Amino acid sequence: MPYIKVRGVEHYYEWVKKPSNSWVKPVMVFIHGWAGSARYWRSTANALVDQFDCLLYDLRGFGRSRGKPSIIQASESVAESRSLAEEAAAIQELTYELEEYADDLAALLEELQLQRVYINAHSMGASIAALFFNRYPQKVERGILTCSGIFEYDEKAFAAFHKFGGYVVKFRPKWLNKIPFVDRMFMARFLHRPIPKAERQAFLQDFLEADYDAALGTIFTSVSKAQSEVMPQEFAKLTVPVLLVAGEYDKIIPAPMGRQAAAMNDNVEFAMIPDTAHFPMLEDASTYLRRVGEFLQIPVAVD
Repeated sequence: MPYIKVRGVEHYYEWVKKPSNSWVKPVMVFIHGWAGSARYWRSTANALVDQFDCLLYDLRGFGRSRGKPSIIQASESVAESRSLAEEAAAIQELTYELEEYADDLAALLEELQLQRVYINAHSMGASIAALFFNRYPQKVERGILTCSGIFEYDEKAFAAFHKFGGYVVKFRPKWLNKIPFVDRMFMARFLHRPIPKAERQAFLQDFLEADYDAALGTIFTSVSKAQSEVMPQEFAKLTVPVLLVAGEYDKIIPAPMGRQAAAMNDNVEFAMIPDTAHFPMLEDASTYLRRVGEFLQIPVAVD
């Protein structure tokens, strides 16, 4: 499997491409959400492959990417040892703040020598993308935020969520995916329409294999008082053209949160996909792709 070291951590990535003799395609980068992986973006990438070279990667600590830095090998060179020591010190400073994940993406693009890209990001990944848009606007052509929005701080609700989230992350026995229909139960809260069994099982597997520190750390950083204050400011100052897509029946990030975020900036266009929840790109791929194609002003093959 292809891996690349990003800020000292091995990251999994893959390309979804189709050769073109007539032109050099732009690159679209896909960012997944909490406890997921790039796997659930493959069908969307395959649908866009005529227009884009699609880059999929797993966030630090999720999917097939490592949660911790690779072990730094001993060196005989004093200069090299000093360089490695400096790298190790920088690595030790990595946290699970969403801003750090935005910086991870910037480092990934630099490693792959990608200057300017399109980005399609989902859920927690969309929050990371919004931060990236404002920190590195020169690297972004256009952005799609799928199931994103802003929320108000509620101390009791947040405390309860963090407590429950801690239990969920802690109790993840590997045998859980052996129980019949557990994948269906696991995904029930996220969906309004059914998705293929293989997709449900992949989601469950990603959840069970997510790095403990990363899974728990991002619960506290993505749903926090700080984020409730930061994200409205981030949406308000966006200069990158953005399409914000919401699922009508999304219980994780309700559509009104997305509509409220889009209303803060004329650069953000809002689109709601009817009869879908937290994964509109899988629940109603044709409508989702049609809306994305309209925003990007490109032809998209829709079944």
